[in-house]
Amino acid sequence: MIRLGDIFTSFQNISHNQVFILVLQILITFSPLILASILLLIFWPLWKNYVQSSFIASLKYTLLEIKLPRELMKSPAAMEIFLNSLHNTADGNKIKQYWDGEMRPIFSLELVSVEGVVKFFIRTEDKRKAGVISALYSQFPEVEINEVDDYTKSIHFDPKESKMWGADFKFTMPDPYPIKTYIDYGLDKDPKEEFKVDPLVPMLEFLGSVGPNQQVWIQYIIKAHNDTQKKSGHWFKKTDAWKDEAKDLVNKLMARDPKTKVTDFLKLPKMSEGETDIVKAIERSVTKHPFDVGIRAIYIGKKDIFDAPFGLGGIISSFKHFSTQHLNGFKPDNKKWVMKIEYPWQDYKNIRKNKQCRLLLEAYKRRCYFYEPFKSKPMVLNSEELATIFHFPGQVAGTPTLTRIPSKKSEAPANLPI
Repeated sequence: MIRLGDIFTSFQNISHNQVFILVLQILITFSPLILASILLLIFWPLWKNYVQSSFIASLKYTLLEIKLPRELMKSPAAMEIFLNSLHNTADGNKIKQYWDGEMRPIFSLELVSVEGVVKFFIRTEDKRKAGVISALYSQFPEVEINEVDDYTKSIHFDPKESKMWGADFKFTMPDPYPIKTYIDYGLDKDPKEEFKVDPLVPMLEFLGSVGPNQQVWIQYIIKAHNDTQKKSGHWFKKTDAWKDEAKDLVNKLMARDPKTKVTDFLKLPKMSEGETDIVKAIERSVTKHPFDVGIRAIYIGKKDIFDAPFGLGGIISSFKHFSTQHLNGFKPDNKKWVMKIEYPWQDYKNIRKNKQCRLLLEAYKRRCYFYEPFKSKPMVLNSEELATIFHFPGQVAGTPTLTRIPSKKSEAPANLPI
């Protein structure tokens, strides 16, 4: 029987030169495998980005404008049902993913103000256009849907004539914390118009107040959440970080054993009203369809009338109505597009700032968030949260410049002669 001590003793009797030669022989023997592994680690992300970008570039997109009737008596729950129809988790097989670059379908929900005229848009792939229109009409039969030209194509950033500000938004707290939703506002109970408190109305009022030669664009780029991700610290084990974090948070607040899910009442602290609300909100949140979401906003206007406090302040404050003190909220991601410049020599003639503005405008036009060259880490919002920040308001939204059709559309009589 070979003892461990004998092995160490035999190694001690080997000279340094012999050890060096042995190690060199091992490296030479396995060098093809080592080299292949290094090349795979370097080029695999590049290949993946290349095929995904090629796949995205091959897609044809359609922009749909949705015009609302003057009388729309639907709660945001109808929008949630519509959004559930967009929750497509089909990834295709591995060959399609890693050779063709196929990805889950990406949609863009957009709220736009062109000189104060407020419009709703949805951008979708051509091949999914019929399904999107059908799903919209099933929940909102009174709306008018038109295929339109992309409003962003006519806008170009020229620092001699215009100024621009924009930002991506991120959560104020970790993903598992939900935002305040339309259910928290009681809109799921379809209250009378005069009693409704719609958190989207302040955003619409701000968009409606945008003046001549100014535009504000807000987009929500979405795709079904990828719930199978590699677990940190493991090679092959996969997990859903969003749900796992949510469960860990609830277990912590409830003093639960993560394995048994049983509460230790001896260790259970007295939960505050806010903590109770957090647990209820999280447990409701994880039962809904999750989406990966990127939020981006732009304010652009002529140089002589560009009003930074109005544009920046209006956009940021509009998102605060979806926040509460103990739940989640939105804030600009100042590390992404906003440059911190304290001294003039840090950015001679605003060269760097103007370049950032052009890149931000390009990212918005391409609706690029989940892939290169503008890939960013998305937030996770469920269908209820998404329906809260993007839905069609009723008469409670009195914004005079909100695009509405003159009268309610009705079907032709069934007995109409042919």
